[in-house]
Amino acid sequence: MMKNIKRFAVWVVFATTAFLNTLTAQSTAYVLNFGPTIGTQRWDNSDRQLLFKYHAALSIESVDNENDRSSLLAQFGYHVKGSANRFTFFNQQGGGLSNFTEEYRFNNLSMLLGAKQKFPIGLTGRGRYFFSGGIRLDYTLNTNIDDLAKQNPFWAIYYPQIGFMNRWMFGVTIGGGLEFKLSELIGGQLHLTINPDLTNQYNQPPLFNVIDPFNPGQSTSISERRIRNTTLEISIGLRLLRKVEYVED
Repeated sequence: MMKNIKRFAVWVVFATTAFLNTLTAQSTAYVLNFGPTIGTQRWDNSDRQLLFKYHAALSIESVDNENDRSSLLAQFGYHVKGSANRFTFFNQQGGGLSNFTEEYRFNNLSMLLGAKQKFPIGLTGRGRYFFSGGIRLDYTLNTNIDDLAKQNPFWAIYYPQIGFMNRWMFGVTIGGGLEFKLSELIGGQLHLTINPDLTNQYNQPPLFNVIDPFNPGQSTSISERRIRNTTLEISIGLRLLRKVEYVED
């Protein structure tokens, strides 16, 4: 696992360095993003219930001092993805109904390379709305799916197994939002994105001759299972501008 984290870090450094080389003669904005994440997963041909978690990320964006209508961006972040099952049952001891939520969590690092197209709001120039898009590479640091099987050993064979989880995923991000100035070098940002993965988080082939926990001495089969992530994220950002100006002699 540490080897894969190092490979991801090397890829991040290489991609970010290549991006920053395009900014040598430009101003740059550093954006600290954080906010809620709504996650869902496609399990074969069915959608799961929503998982409500969070994310945090750092973006580096190009800035044109004269006509800031578009920009390139690189972003590195931490994102909790997954889905949930929610159950309601009658509590025989206390009486009444009780609720229980079972979460499938995948804690991912993400590297995004993309662009923005910006449009002014009003005549003051202090605000812009924008549309954004980019390609993304994710790496799964850890997950709780093994814990779920340990907590419910009788049902363990029906839970996802960590051996079939993919550590690396590829996806896209599209969205839009608002930028606004607080001062010459400090601003804010509100960004809404949808983030579908194009590759699976989990790939399990059909499994045969598995011991049936409900019928001792007999075996059963488990069908193929494929899991893919999609998230909706709302990011609140603090924009810090590094401004480059040239003075003629």
